[in-house]
Amino acid sequence: MRREFGLMLLAGAVGAGLVVLAVRQAWAHAVFTPPRPLPAQDIAVTGQQLVPLASALALAALACLAAVIATRSVLRRAVGVLLAVLGAATAAAVLVSLRAPAVLAGARASALSGPLGGSIMSGSPSGGAVHEIVIAGPGRAIMARAPWRAAAVAGAIAIVLVGVATAWRGPRWPVMSARFERSSPKRRRGTDSASMWESLSHDVDPTVDDSTRT
Repeated sequence: MRREFGLMLLAGAVGAGLVVLAVRQAWAHAVFTPPRPLPAQDIAVTGQQLVPLASALALAALACLAAVIATRSVLRRAVGVLLAVLGAATAAAVLVSLRAPAVLAGARASALSGPLGGSIMSGSPSGGAVHEIVIAGPGRAIMARAPWRAAAVAGAIAIVLVGVATAWRGPRWPVMSARFERSSPKRRRGTDSASMWESLSHDVDPTVDDSTRT
């Protein structure tokens, strides 16, 4: 049971980490054709630009995994349901994000906020005017990074499966935080002076154990 618990936690952490890693990669490219003599501009668009909610949901799933360790019984089951919901929301956000208008909008935002790439001719200025000229032309979206999107979906599915397993079998798993809880030692009756004098006043020997006295 402890091994199963550890494997589920590992699978959830790997799934969330895979989502965070995948959204940081380029999922598509937008090619803009500005007026001549400027050449075409190829701008990469990351998954974070297309679906910024995915990484936030993955980090929330990691927090839920920590809550699974610290909870038990019905509360752990509720955390498992929340974990499954977060994974499903991540998968849905990733699946509906890769659209041509979203790619072109992300590329335009990236071009306006940063310097242009190396496809602009050498010696051309890289100010805001050049940015606007380049992205003013017609754009074409190229979905060339589908594997990273599939990796994000796979990570989200792993989070869903871990959440379902936690909601189903979570109450049977051990509470790992219990190892760090120290039970306070029971204080023997009659060890302090006040208790000893009180016992003697009632003709009771404080050095004799209750079970022995009985």
